[in-house]
Amino acid sequence: DVVETQEHYKSRWRSIWIMYLTMFLSSVGFSIVIMSVWPYLQKIDPTADASFLGWIIASYSIGQMVASPLFGVWSNYRPRREPLVVSTTISVAANCLYAYVHLPHSHNKYYMLTARALVGFGAGNVAVVRSYIAGATSLTERTSAMANTSACQAVGFILGPVFQTCFTLIGEEGITWKLIHLQLNMYTAPVLFGALLGVINIILIFAIFREHRVDDMGRQCKSINFEGEESSGRDQDTEGNIDHVAVVAINVLFFVILFVFAVFETIATPLTMDMYSWTRKEAVFYNGIILSVVGIESVIVFMVVKTLSKKTGERAILHGGLLVVLIGFFILLPWGKKLPNIQWQEIKNNSIPRITSTEMVTPFWSLQALELPSNRTAEPVGCPVTQSWCLNTPMIYLAQYITSDILIGLGYPVCNVMSYTLYSKILGPKPQGVYMGWLTASGSGARILGPVFVSQVYTHLGPRWAFSLICAVVVVSLLLLEIVYKRLIAFSVRYGRMQE
Repeated sequence: DVVETQEHYKSRWRSIWIMYLTMFLSSVGFSIVIMSVWPYLQKIDPTADASFLGWIIASYSIGQMVASPLFGVWSNYRPRREPLVVSTTISVAANCLYAYVHLPHSHNKYYMLTARALVGFGAGNVAVVRSYIAGATSLTERTSAMANTSACQAVGFILGPVFQTCFTLIGEEGITWKLIHLQLNMYTAPVLFGALLGVINIILIFAIFREHRVDDMGRQCKSINFEGEESSGRDQDTEGNIDHVAVVAINVLFFVILFVFAVFETIATPLTMDMYSWTRKEAVFYNGIILSVVGIESVIVFMVVKTLSKKTGERAILHGGLLVVLIGFFILLPWGKKLPNIQWQEIKNNSIPRITSTEMVTPFWSLQALELPSNRTAEPVGCPVTQSWCLNTPMIYLAQYITSDILIGLGYPVCNVMSYTLYSKILGPKPQGVYMGWLTASGSGARILGPVFVSQVYTHLGPRWAFSLICAVVVVSLLLLEIVYKRLIAFSVRYGRMQE
């Protein structure tokens, strides 16, 4: 039996590689500004606080959560090129909008919120990408293909902060193109670069991408949105009911995995500014470097996990990944006795030597309201006294922070790729657009709640409460995995068509 022709095989994998690129660009669109959103928000709209930052980060995921099921349904019944091109075009337009959020004279933070929501809406094409790859690979190819997809996503997360770090060399002021009122600086250059990459992606989708579908054995199948050569239908291989208990369980586990990672990436900049007295620019630069190293670690993990899963199975690796994430957040709890530097003390100490005798009538309690002299450019640093926990919560040492980054950078990619792989195998050869849309939506929901949760709990209660609650959530997810462990098997294995 000839499973497929060489020509079909090459065309199928060229199309899969275009999907890898689309996934890469989708993650770049998110991560390329993640380290600079907070300082940029403070610059364009001083009325924005840390709580609003949570909504800015979450707006991306709100857009993605709404769009994912819609694009998933669309991809089940129409050529996938349509939702891919439309979604990428929306992302390009939204990135251009982000570059102009400084122009309005008021409510700038809401324009930024809108821009990030639209970028997220465009990123709903992740559901299309995952469903296409699941339908265009055999069961034996699936783990490797899903790992490669997640690796491309991780590379996007790596290079996003790297691009941001490189663009910091332009500076906060940068240059202005007056003709079109465009400020090209460390905050706008990354999104304009992301828009350029999106245009390139659209061109490649038109030029190279083709529709393909194979069953779990790798035999070419007929698809409702198949554009290519004739193929034999194998509808008998799609007979059987999907295990919806397993489907719901993976959705819940995936929600937890994305939730804890959203907390991790959202808290990085505010946490390091509070704990280590870093300036806005230092926080963007240093966290960009740290997250880039973590991203490189993640790519290595993706490559290793493809081989390891063949020996131990996806379920065992998912279990181990969750345990590593739990340890990572446990280490991040404040354990020492040293308190972080308080921001109002920094302002007081920097201001007192410059106060003239006529200014000394100003009461001590209002010193923090004095404007710094015009020849001083340093911004206030440290843990703001408005966060009451700063006065009694021990600081998180830099060694703790970096160790936690390494462990989370190890556990998250393992959990991510195993969740997608198990999910696609549980669904089997049936069109997966809608189901992948719901999985992406559950991850997006986690990205909504994660930043909002951490911005509220961290701001009002501090890191001890925030990270303790995260540990509790991961423990519950481990218990759920134990309960459904035996049900997380491939569709074809469940109905005896293949052996596990």
